[in-house]
Amino acid sequence: MSEPHADPGRIVGMASSFYESCVLFAACDLGIFATLAREGACGAGALAAACGLNARGARLLLDACAAVGLLEKTGALYRNSPAAGAFLVPGAPGDLSGAIRYNRDVYPLWGRLAEMARSGAPVEPPAVHLGEDPERTRTFVLAMHGRAMGIGRAVVPMLGLAGCRRLLDVGGGPGTYSTLIARANPGIRCTVIDLPGVVSVARELIQSEGMAERVATIAGDYHTTPFPAGNDAVILFGMLHQEAPDAIEDLLRRAQAALVPGGRVYVLDLMTDATYTRPAFSALFAVNMALTTTSGWVFSDADLQGWMAAAGFADFACRPLPPPMPHWLASARKPRG
Repeated sequence: MSEPHADPGRIVGMASSFYESCVLFAACDLGIFATLAREGACGAGALAAACGLNARGARLLLDACAAVGLLEKTGALYRNSPAAGAFLVPGAPGDLSGAIRYNRDVYPLWGRLAEMARSGAPVEPPAVHLGEDPERTRTFVLAMHGRAMGIGRAVVPMLGLAGCRRLLDVGGGPGTYSTLIARANPGIRCTVIDLPGVVSVARELIQSEGMAERVATIAGDYHTTPFPAGNDAVILFGMLHQEAPDAIEDLLRRAQAALVPGGRVYVLDLMTDATYTRPAFSALFAVNMALTTTSGWVFSDADLQGWMAAAGFADFACRPLPPPMPHWLASARKPRG
């Protein structure tokens, strides 16, 4: 019997898939989508002049953008595709240009994946983007803000916060989720805990949203900084994937202690099934976290359920967010008795 035919197409495609990422990152960095949104359809020469580019280099990049669907080309004129106009123009309602800067910044680290596999250690110290390098930290926090704005619009309505007056946001980064929660729930006051370098940027963002009176910040390491007590809700959004299992369980125990009886904890994160291989994006994101953090990974929903139970929570529930978001939202309750 003959062997089944093996198609190399998938492997060949994987070997060059970074081409598209680099086209996207370069076009964003060079202001191509913003320029087309402002000027309308342009030729390569006019775009090159507007963006300060070499005419030949600009044409090659613009044609690549059109080839992958970021731009539309009619004759010699280029315009934003509907997707680029909606999601890649800074200031647009669905703007993702800030969010993808994180992907751009970690792109070089993926070239060192074999190094991480040999050593088991991140190839860049986490402190670089968590306060040591102010520019990288600012870029990181602003990128997280961009992501959280998109995700938060879907998540905040899913939270059962009726009657809640105090909410603790552990590892809240830019404070975006707390700001959105406070705006949607006028009776809530939120407190964000994160590292000093992160909080310094978060305070600017909170102030710019006009929420400084209702969203407070605590600059500290959430591993050791005491959690304020008396909270009706605690959220741990998009941060447990950088923690080891024992640290996750400790954070959940401390969250439980910081809640009033009957209070609820909410966890938003990427998760996998019990094999740690599905969904594929979550398995790949686990590698991304290992490249940039000491204990980064992606846990399963079953892992989280076990940690919640060990921390003393009841009524665990977990569900995926609507596509295209790859996150899951879990919740549990602190017993009253």
